[in-house]
Amino acid sequence: MDIKASDVKSLREKTGAGMMECKNALVSTNGDFAAAEKILKEKGLAAVEKRVGRATSEGLILVKADKNRAVMAELTCETDFVSKNEDFINLGERVINTAFDKNYTEATSDLNDMVLELATKVRENMALTRVAAVTAGNDEYISYYIHSDKKTGTLVVLKSDKPAIFEDKAVQQFAYDCCLHLAAFTPMYKDIASVDKAYIDEQTEIFTKQTAELDKPDNVKAGIVQGKIKKHLADICFLEQPFVKDDKMSVARKMEEVGKAAGGSLSLSEMILFQLGAE
Repeated sequence: MDIKASDVKSLREKTGAGMMECKNALVSTNGDFAAAEKILKEKGLAAVEKRVGRATSEGLILVKADKNRAVMAELTCETDFVSKNEDFINLGERVINTAFDKNYTEATSDLNDMVLELATKVRENMALTRVAAVTAGNDEYISYYIHSDKKTGTLVVLKSDKPAIFEDKAVQQFAYDCCLHLAAFTPMYKDIASVDKAYIDEQTEIFTKQTAELDKPDNVKAGIVQGKIKKHLADICFLEQPFVKDDKMSVARKMEEVGKAAGGSLSLSEMILFQLGAE
């Protein structure tokens, strides 16, 4: 059967398969474009399934937000080459726009189908690994940051007893700086109250063993352990860390200062950190 070059070209553009694969698929289906497309998609899906166990260490962190809501997602692939491909970038935009428009708070079947469609076309393992969403109340303000390499993203929600202060440029800048701080210092917890007791107990045991051989009285050793715990919590808790733009004071102190200057109080409602490939 005579297969038109234009049909081969169209099928290649639609499926991403090689020219000979497209021609052979058209020949085997007697020129039936839809049937040939199905064959090539099935082959692509099979290729992806063979690669499911392969690491997806590349990709993009995506975010979309307005003043009331924000959605952040992690879209992964196997190679840096694919992560910078226009089709993959466009897929990311479709995924985050759909998640935002439909108020999704997790990866859904229609989002995963979008990913599978491109994965089948390029025959590389891809995944929508995480989706997170925040909603701001009338007394809250959302800010976000995506690093230039698209591998780190943060969302921060601040709350105030005087919501009007969120019109203040200094408060808006502080909210954005909190996002920068979160990306730079990657705290594990919001504040000390958020830290799991089991985690504190584990660290206390570690520090106790470290001080056991010191030639000091037990009460002094206990004080050293408590000092180590306090310093460790300051290292891993967002509000206790030295602020990224003013390391002479903690984030909490800076938050209090900024809020007071604007005529209200500020507190942290929520923080979300996505780092590509991290849990």
